[in-house]
Amino acid sequence: MRRTEFTGTVGRTMAETRYQYHTVDTDPKDAPNVIYILLDDMGFAQLGCYGSSIATPNIDRLAKEGLRYNNFHTTAVCSATRASLLTGANHHMAGIASLCELRTGCDNGIGHLKPEYATIAEILKEYGYATFCTGKWHLAANQGAPGPVDGWPLQKGFDRYYGFLQGENDQYHPHLVQDNTAVAQPKSVEEGYHFSEDIVDHAIDYLFEHQMNFPEQPFFLYLAFGAMHTPHHAPKEYIDRYRGKFDAGWDEVRQQWFENQKRIGIIPPEAELTEKNEYVRDWAALNEKEKAVYAREMEAFAGMLTHTDDQIGRLIAYLEESDQLDHTMIVFLSDNGASAEGGIDGRFNAMRGQDVTVRSEGEIEYAYEHLDEIGTELAFNHYPTGWANCGNTPFQWYKIWAHEGGIKDPLIIRYPKGIEQLGGVRSQYHHVSDLTPTVLEVIGVDKPEYVKGVKQKPFTGVSMQYSFNAPEAGSQKHIQYYEVHGNRGIYKDGWKAVVNHTFVEDYEKDEWELYHVEVDYSEKYNVAEKYPEKLRELQADFEYEAGKYGVYPMLRFAMHGKPENLSRMYGDRMTLPEKRVTFHKVLHAFDLVYDRNIQSQAVNHTVVARIVRETAEDEGVLYSNGQRFGGISFYVKDNRLKYVYNANKAAYYEAVSETELPVGEVTVGYRFVRDQDHATVTLFVNGKEVGQTVVEQFCYMIGFTSTVGDNRYTPVTPDYEVPFAFSGRIEELTLYQAPTTVSSREELLKLLSVE
Repeated sequence: MRRTEFTGTVGRTMAETRYQYHTVDTDPKDAPNVIYILLDDMGFAQLGCYGSSIATPNIDRLAKEGLRYNNFHTTAVCSATRASLLTGANHHMAGIASLCELRTGCDNGIGHLKPEYATIAEILKEYGYATFCTGKWHLAANQGAPGPVDGWPLQKGFDRYYGFLQGENDQYHPHLVQDNTAVAQPKSVEEGYHFSEDIVDHAIDYLFEHQMNFPEQPFFLYLAFGAMHTPHHAPKEYIDRYRGKFDAGWDEVRQQWFENQKRIGIIPPEAELTEKNEYVRDWAALNEKEKAVYAREMEAFAGMLTHTDDQIGRLIAYLEESDQLDHTMIVFLSDNGASAEGGIDGRFNAMRGQDVTVRSEGEIEYAYEHLDEIGTELAFNHYPTGWANCGNTPFQWYKIWAHEGGIKDPLIIRYPKGIEQLGGVRSQYHHVSDLTPTVLEVIGVDKPEYVKGVKQKPFTGVSMQYSFNAPEAGSQKHIQYYEVHGNRGIYKDGWKAVVNHTFVEDYEKDEWELYHVEVDYSEKYNVAEKYPEKLRELQADFEYEAGKYGVYPMLRFAMHGKPENLSRMYGDRMTLPEKRVTFHKVLHAFDLVYDRNIQSQAVNHTVVARIVRETAEDEGVLYSNGQRFGGISFYVKDNRLKYVYNANKAAYYEAVSETELPVGEVTVGYRFVRDQDHATVTLFVNGKEVGQTVVEQFCYMIGFTSTVGDNRYTPVTPDYEVPFAFSGRIEELTLYQAPTTVSSREELLKLLSVE
């Protein structure tokens, strides 16, 4: 392979400018194919080859024919890990301080990847590789179907893409994008649809067509599953395979997995099991309903993991049948530790919240009554904190935390051409930013000085190739910082300092902990009082690394674990601007990007539409925001105007017009006025009040689409089936968002007038 590289310009004016290029011989000898397989929210202990009782034979095969790492670390959260994985840089430097949606406008939180940190796909294209991506992206804050698409996979180096752009999605009704276009799922749930199967189908198709047409060209595939993130969706036969397997409870299972880890040698024999935290209940103290619900939610997780493993097996089988497997370097990992976002009781509908510390009123009763729906399209289920604690065995804490439970993850590398001791375990300390530099060293190329005309900044990661055939070699990674949502830590040469900021609002009240992880593998013994000088040294090191890699400013809130309902807490504190958006002559239903929509389900707002109905049978959705598990819908049905607020399936609040709608042109609308702990929604027809409801619970999260003219994917209300497109004409529709700074109710009502 040969690459033409841009090196600069000559000339002072545009007329005089000449572009300088030179051709580089970049032909790596017998360059391998490369595949990254990324799972989501899967803890250190949840694979069979890392000690669990969950069946993962295909992933275990990768481990048997490659290497397992037991001292590998991520960033503790989705987007940040993906940024580091693909760019080989620390996530703050790449522009993703946390979740890409939490863009701050600061240099470390721009909501997409910076061009000076090219992705591995962009780099490998410079060396002649074909590049494919299927699955979850979550590296662009702009996720709406209309774009902008500059942060999407095709703009970041991939030739083809198929998957979803958000941080999570319904595995049975995903919001699919192919290349740069929103597409419908290829078959229904009744016909056997599941997202994991779909993305592997597309991955195999892409690789097959590539091999048929360009057999000499190496490829890079990034296969990023939505699994094992909530919702834990899997075909029923997979879930039922685990019926009764977790009835012993998380206390006993965690001990079993810990013993398995020692038996198979994935953790040191001297490692100790950490104590569970106060938010994990004693299994023996639970009642029978709680045990039944908790066990079924874990069965759903296990079924989903085995189902995911089967899909990975299909990809491996294709590579083997096409004689490509042993010429392919496969890197398998998870993006962070197991998630405690299901809370103490788990959640039948995880859209209802992410609090770790509180119990949800009525949760157990509802889940018990709908036990067989867990794992199906009717649930958005997440297991309880106790199973997350089990999934991170032997460590403490979870996803989002900078403790080992949040950042220490499985890593498997299969590359028989470069690895002599197959099935081995490696214990060198490493970080997710080290993987892309490793791949380039294996291939035998460097990161280009320029990519797409943009001068590149160097990797912050280091190559791990030295460890492939040197199990006793000392780690070449000596220091690494961590920071997500104020939780932060730093590792240096066998020591680690860490802060649990999750339950603290004032950074000055944070308490640093110190662990000698070289001898305390599980991070069990806090020795801060014993070694105060070492702690001060590491604190100073953190400040230096934080300054060097752009950690500041940090986000000013803790994301998880607050006793308050987080959506209410953030809603109360957000300052939202006044906004008025009008759509004229709506030809057909269309999705809204974030900036063209109402920005919160609990903000004061008005929606007004001028519609034309030829007959009384003309009906359908005028405006919807969300899906089955939470949101709002404003629609016409049975010749009446209707509004529904779906409070994450906890309650449905419905307003219906008292009189039938007139045929012909009519102006309809609703007004949402919040008053502390409730909101009043009033319906209007031609300026006259015709119906009302009081919303007593607010949504925590909603689905991923807002639409004018229909309701896509799944219905906000069981009152209709999707898409329920409006069959009349929408001549004009206006969304008005009142500024949150308005304090006078009289002024607010005047602003929200629909007349």
